[in-house]
Amino acid sequence: MGGVSTAERDRVPKQDRSRATRLRLLEAAVACLAEHGWAGSTVSVVAERAGVSRGAAQHHFPTREDLFTAAVEYVAERRSTALRDLFPDGPGDRKAVVTALVGLYTGPLFRAALQLWVAAANEEQLRGRVTELEARVGRESHRIAVELLGADESRPGVRESVQGLLDMARGLGLATLLTDDTARRERVVAQWAALLDEALD
Repeated sequence: MGGVSTAERDRVPKQDRSRATRLRLLEAAVACLAEHGWAGSTVSVVAERAGVSRGAAQHHFPTREDLFTAAVEYVAERRSTALRDLFPDGPGDRKAVVTALVGLYTGPLFRAALQLWVAAANEEQLRGRVTELEARVGRESHRIAVELLGADESRPGVRESVQGLLDMARGLGLATLLTDDTARRERVVAQWAALLDEALD
């Protein structure tokens, strides 16, 4: 077999298993944060939900902070990919783009991220990492929004209009935590799309 050793043959499946375990842990961590908050989301709880041992969880993520910052980062990256996939041909209908952007802030990821922000406000060890992560996610969200809206940021007020959209989307996400705000959200989205048409064209 061309001199391929047993160890070399075994390595790829082992790497695949390791990747799959890491992925299960990240998804379980996000689900736990969204459902139980920071206080109820320990490494043991996440490991049990993911169907792996606590030791295996700590092999991938030595600390609780490592696990949860990695989990929110992972889903944030997946969120960016999902948004891009909605508009594979580039800038789309503005109302559809605004709806998609608002959708980023109304799902389980936003609930999990919010729990992490609350924890970071009280946990010194977590604060720097979460702040850095959120700044990066914010820049990426802004860049995607500019691209999908076909916005020319060299024009006065355009950058602020896009940033205002993202701030508004975050506010709608917060409102959704407490009540089903779908009807009001649809009216606000329609108005923002109309305002952006005026501001960007």
